[in-house]
Amino acid sequence: MSSVTVVGSQWGDEGKGKIVDFLSAEADVIVRFQGGHNAGHTLVVGDTTYKLHLLPSGIVRPGKQSIIGNGVVVDPWALLNEIKTLEGQGISVTPDNLLIAENATLILPVHPELDQAFEAARGKDKIGTTCRGIGPAYGDKIGRRGLRVCDLQDLDNLPAKIDKLLFYHNALRKGLDADAVDRDDLIAKITEIAPKITPFIGCAWRLLNQAAKDKKRILFEGAQGIMLDIDHGTFPYVTSSNIVAAQAATGSGLGAQHLGMTLGITKAYTTRVGEGPFPTELFDEEGETLGRRGHEFGTTTGRKRRCGWFDAAQVRQAVQTGGITDLVITKLDVLDTFAKLKICTGYKIEGQTFDYLPANAALQSKLEPIYETIDGWNSKTEGCRTWDDLPAKAQAYLKRLSDLVECPIAVVSTSPEREDTIRIKDIF
Repeated sequence: MSSVTVVGSQWGDEGKGKIVDFLSAEADVIVRFQGGHNAGHTLVVGDTTYKLHLLPSGIVRPGKQSIIGNGVVVDPWALLNEIKTLEGQGISVTPDNLLIAENATLILPVHPELDQAFEAARGKDKIGTTCRGIGPAYGDKIGRRGLRVCDLQDLDNLPAKIDKLLFYHNALRKGLDADAVDRDDLIAKITEIAPKITPFIGCAWRLLNQAAKDKKRILFEGAQGIMLDIDHGTFPYVTSSNIVAAQAATGSGLGAQHLGMTLGITKAYTTRVGEGPFPTELFDEEGETLGRRGHEFGTTTGRKRRCGWFDAAQVRQAVQTGGITDLVITKLDVLDTFAKLKICTGYKIEGQTFDYLPANAALQSKLEPIYETIDGWNSKTEGCRTWDDLPAKAQAYLKRLSDLVECPIAVVSTSPEREDTIRIKDIF
């Protein structure tokens, strides 16, 4: 394969960062193609832990080209802070190894402010947003009033563009009883940060198309998970971008004909952060055990993740809508202490059964999981690096997941460590 796309198959937090880091050893170019710094990818390399939000996970490997694609919304202040943090850990980020697409949309200080105001106004109907300004920035992109990265190279025309933006934002803020934006302060902030970002700006689609012609290996890194996709997720409790594999083409400028294998990163159980339906959520000691053993706290927000059994119906739906060709199962070792494991195979509500998550939010909130029970292995898988190292019952569990999801497994991760990874089939 000349390119591989990595997406989350659940509600995010599946362990994409480690897998992208693992695969980037064989890639030449690593591309983020959607989302923003609401993502949180944790990489554990030896004794060092890197926490990335906006930068592609391949940035920690020397000699790799990292790209922030046009489908990403870019907060330049957050980006510079992340670069500074990495440099403190010995990772050099320069225009030689990072390119930001000139046509990516900017997140400005007005966006998180609006995000917070809307979330507060929703009261008990909160969406559970990270309040990083992601949604408002995408809204301005679709509304054709947002600023783009290339606007940082054109400061002479900045005041007119800010006026167009604030015509909309100040009307919203007035309705929320918030103060109007200080126009001159906003222009000053953008003017001050622009020269720090402009060295990284370039034409991403041209670089990627040349890389494809040169038969370089391209790794596309998605954020969040398909059940948070703006079209295919549990609307309205979703993110503001498309997460499916097709977005790798749209969000980077590389034609879809170049997309190859798509890996669906999938936890051996299920978690979710924030609000929204979660049919297999556990509220008992087993759920607490999953959270404790899995260290289930959000990388970006620090919020405790909700935990539940593996939902095969949900992942099967993600496979079909997301274009997933192969699964990567992560955090198998978290299940090592369970004598019995449950797998959701479908749902029921008022005598009706579903083998998928219906789009209607009212139905989603009432779904009851239909479970089958399988034996746990109650022994250690942590650190296993070959299929034969796994206990027979762990192998049986993985095979059952694959059968129910109707998708083969390509890789199994057995700890956060880079090398504790079982490769079942070649990727690149």
